[in-house]
Amino acid sequence: MIKQDVAFQVNVNGIDVYYEYHQNPQSDKTFVLLHGFLSSTFSFRRLTPLLKEAYNVLTIDLPPFGNSGKSHQFIYSYENISKTVISLLDHLNIQHIVLAGHSMGGQIALNIMKLRPDLVAKGVLFCSSAYLKRIRWPVALLSYIPFFHLYVKLWLTRSGVKNNLENVVHDIELIDDEMMFGYLKPFLNDDIFKALTRMIRDREGDLSRQALRKITTPCLLIWGEHDRVVPINVGERLSKDLPNNDFVVLEKTGHLVPEEKPTEVLHYIKDFLTK
Repeated sequence: MIKQDVAFQVNVNGIDVYYEYHQNPQSDKTFVLLHGFLSSTFSFRRLTPLLKEAYNVLTIDLPPFGNSGKSHQFIYSYENISKTVISLLDHLNIQHIVLAGHSMGGQIALNIMKLRPDLVAKGVLFCSSAYLKRIRWPVALLSYIPFFHLYVKLWLTRSGVKNNLENVVHDIELIDDEMMFGYLKPFLNDDIFKALTRMIRDREGDLSRQALRKITTPCLLIWGEHDRVVPINVGERLSKDLPNNDFVVLEKTGHLVPEEKPTEVLHYIKDFLTK
């Protein structure tokens, strides 16, 4: 019998981290799911129920997103966020994980594989961010201007939740009120915009090709054929740079792979785990 699902918040590495831990006593494998930019654990709402039937599943709101802390003092670099995830795993005494990351979460996952290869048995990358450079210094400099966070808020408000979702899914019929509110909810707290302003100047560039080529963790790369956010050519390039990987393309799928094709994703993951 699967234990009751639980949600927690704990302070690690100087910031409150929200996580949901679904434990399955019949499994010795633990999936750790990391969401993308401007998202939260909500983005795995269709995949988590499938995974937890066979595995332990830990989903994390990466700071400053979702229900996690939005401190102005926390360093929101990918390396420090990765160290925060590692600290949480150490706190929970979880090891030998299957680490899955979507978009920005994929880049965080790669950083964790680089920092702690002993911690990750296998990796799953959904349309992972890769090869992005550090933000240009004039923009980083502007982020120090008082009330710059209001510009960030205005930019996100003007783009709109519905427009953003239409950009990340292939079939817009998937977009309903529940989906729109789920992605909007974390941004009803104004502190997120101040934290995002800090993230603008803290985020370093994605891992270099040289760093990627040193990651030997077996990885499954799953891409949407019609991904407009991280195009398929990025996945093809990443597949060439990672020494040990399988590359899968899902037809009629956009960027939000875990939302759009959870059943297909589960099939490929199970096949990957048997190798």
